[in-house]
Amino acid sequence: MTLSSIPTPFVTIDRARVKANIDAMQALARTAGVALRPHAKTHKSTLVAQWQLEAGAVGICCAKLAEAEVFAEAGITDIRIPYPVNPVNAARVRALLSSGVTLSIIVDDVDVARQWSDAMAGAGAKLAVLVKVDVGFHRCGIDPDSPHAVEAIRAVSQLGGLSLRGLLSHAGHSYGAGSAHELAEIADKEIEILRTLAAKAREAGVEIAELSVGSTPTARFIALQKGATEMRPGNYVFYDRTQVGLGATQATACAMSVIATVVSRPVASRVIFDAGSKTLTSDAARGFGTTTGYGLVYPDLETDMPQPSIVIERLSEEHAVARVQPNCTLRTGDRVRIVPNHACVVTNLANELVLADGLTMVDRIPVSARGKNF
Repeated sequence: MTLSSIPTPFVTIDRARVKANIDAMQALARTAGVALRPHAKTHKSTLVAQWQLEAGAVGICCAKLAEAEVFAEAGITDIRIPYPVNPVNAARVRALLSSGVTLSIIVDDVDVARQWSDAMAGAGAKLAVLVKVDVGFHRCGIDPDSPHAVEAIRAVSQLGGLSLRGLLSHAGHSYGAGSAHELAEIADKEIEILRTLAAKAREAGVEIAELSVGSTPTARFIALQKGATEMRPGNYVFYDRTQVGLGATQATACAMSVIATVVSRPVASRVIFDAGSKTLTSDAARGFGTTTGYGLVYPDLETDMPQPSIVIERLSEEHAVARVQPNCTLRTGDRVRIVPNHACVVTNLANELVLADGLTMVDRIPVSARGKNF
């Protein structure tokens, strides 16, 4: 079956590009001497996770417990959840541990860490944790400049039901960088903050074995992040328009596409595709300079050249409204390929991913952890 015969809209991933992306990031980690633990929230697929592990990944990250439960059921036994899981979920965590999964989570609050310790110790279990550090994104994480930062780390290390593994960060503000130079500075600052805080914690008698960093835009600088023991990029497995805009990759490496059909050409300057916000997501374009629209549009399924004059200006649930030049040759019934702005969200909107070799479908991969956001 070819991609031109499957009802649209649908999400497809190119097998050769996925495998190449996996191998390239694994080689980057190997050269830098750090462990690669990819974030599985991008693909939510047990098959793709297995490809990553076979290539040399030490384990995976999951966004939520439910996601981790899906991957554990599939036989993946080393899972990290870099999310502040609430202790009300202690029974689920204990179930994963008792099933043989090597599980770790993050904490950024001593009181919450204490609740986790009590829940684990009361059941005769021990949970591995890393202290999340805010390196500039200002989402989760302890303030590294606080006079109480080292004391918080030391307090976590002394809790009987927990095993402190180290420090973890996410330079999510890298997505707002305005240049490659700014990205490099963000990566440098990230590891500097972790190294400094780790040194202070060690001086206070706390063992810090791991310094874990993670972000696809900054992954290219991992060899310069001296002291890091682990990297946790996720988006790299598919890439998307945002990563192209941030210079993390070229459009030719983007493995995920949405195949859509022209359903209307009401006027010469407007084309309507059948892939709206339920397929493409409404995430805005990001990257260096001015970026507009909801994806890179390729005017047919065979070309590797996006058409910048086709701009998806707005989305409704089932429609993508694109501005085109009057001489654009697209007509009702034509198919286009769209590289979305944000691959991770697109995955979670799809029941399955069509695995392709070029224009030929070779398999349908279920999105195993779709909707497992709890």
